[in-house]
Formats: sequence, structure tokens, C-alpha cells
Amino acid sequence: METTKTVLITGASQGIGAGLVNAFLDRGYNVVATSRRVSQAAEIKASDRLARVDGDIADPATAKRVVETALGRFGTIDALVNNAGIFFTKPFIDYTFDDYRQLASTNLEGFLHLTQLVVRQMLIQNTGGSIVSITTPLVDHPIAGINASVAMATKGGIEALSKNIALEYAKQGIRVNTVAPGVVDTPLHKDNPRDFLDTLSPIPGVSSVSEITDAVLFLTEARRVTGEVLNVDGGAHLGKW
Repeated sequence: METTKTVLITGASQGIGAGLVNAFLDRGYNVVATSRRVSQAAEIKASDRLARVDGDIADPATAKRVVETALGRFGTIDALVNNAGIFFTKPFIDYTFDDYRQLASTNLEGFLHLTQLVVRQMLIQNTGGSIVSITTPLVDHPIAGINASVAMATKGGIEALSKNIALEYAKQGIRVNTVAPGVVDTPLHKDNPRDFLDTLSPIPGVSSVSEITDAVLFLTEARRVTGEVLNVDGGAHLGKW
């Protein structure tokens, strides 16, 4: 009988992150969920296959605790979903260096701290594994009026890292992919007018959390897919509409 696989999920307390935790639990995985206050997250279902680790992913100590918790509680690490991220828009000339540091510490450094530890553990286990990170189509398909240049420097870094890591560890069976959602129905957009959000893709409307979790689950289990960017954006990456 195949042993239960263990997945680590960052940014796990609400929105896409909480949806991912619940989807992987429903799929039969052990889950280690982390975010600053994940122990208080009401959106996550209770399970004896769930461990919660509070902490800021920008702090390398958080990544260490997440990995130690996974190995201590479940014994292996088979998958990682880098979902934690921050995003805000400004005209390029108005972004400050402190803005850059804030974006980079969560989006890029958070990715590095945990992904390095996970790859190291997967190499020890020698059974392959999956890493999926959440980015955005805005990385290489900007939308006029959404001024996100410095934020995209960090999200684009995740895409570049993912493709390079995918090739570096392909022979060891470690697959590395990204999911690039467009606008998703989460608390992030609760104050944005819905009629405006509906115009941000050629297929009108916004994505549900479950549509994003379906994409992540697919890539986590797709044994022949690596180095891929899966756009879940209603076609926004195709260009002008």
C-alpha cells in the first residue's frame, strides 16, 4: 500500500491558501500549513493529517520549523506549494526601496528559504517530488493601468527560478511548476468593484479558489509535467481584448 504523501503549503490561512489545505486534505495528503496566524485560521478544516505552523515565511527560521514539523509528524516531504505572497501596485517611479524589500522578502526570499530545504530533503529521500508556486500572468503579460513593475520583479524571479530548478533536478524526479492565476475571488479583492474585475480577462468574470486549487493539484500529480506555467486567467495572457 502506498504511503500517505505530505505537502507543505505557505500562505495557508485564507483565500487560495486555505482552499489548497482543504483540497489536499480531501485528496488524502498529510498537510503542513504555515502562515503568520494559521493556528487561528477558521477556513481550514480540522484533521489529524494537518499540522499548523505559525510564522513569517520571510524569516528563515519559519522554513526550518515547517520542515522539522513535517518530518517529525509525518516522516517525509513529497510536495510543496509556495502560495505565500504579497502584491501592491504603484507607478514605477513611486515604488520605494522599502517597498522592494518588503516584496522581495516575502515573495522571493520566502520561496528560497523553504524551497532549498525541501529540495535538499527530496534528494535525501530519493523518491522525487513536486514544487508548485503561485505567480501571475502579469509577469510577462502586463495590463495597461495595473502598474505592478516592482512586484513583478519578485514574481518573475519565482518563474525564472522554477524553470531553472526544474531542469537542474529533472533527473532526480523533482518537478517544478507554477500556476499563474488572474483575478481570483478572495479577500484580497473584497474592496475592488466587481464590474471592473470582470473586464480583466477576455472570458468575463473572476476565477474561484477551487479553479486554482484544481490547477495546483493537477501539477502536483502530473508526473511528466515540469517547468510549466499554467495560466488560470480567463485568457488574459493572450493579449489585448
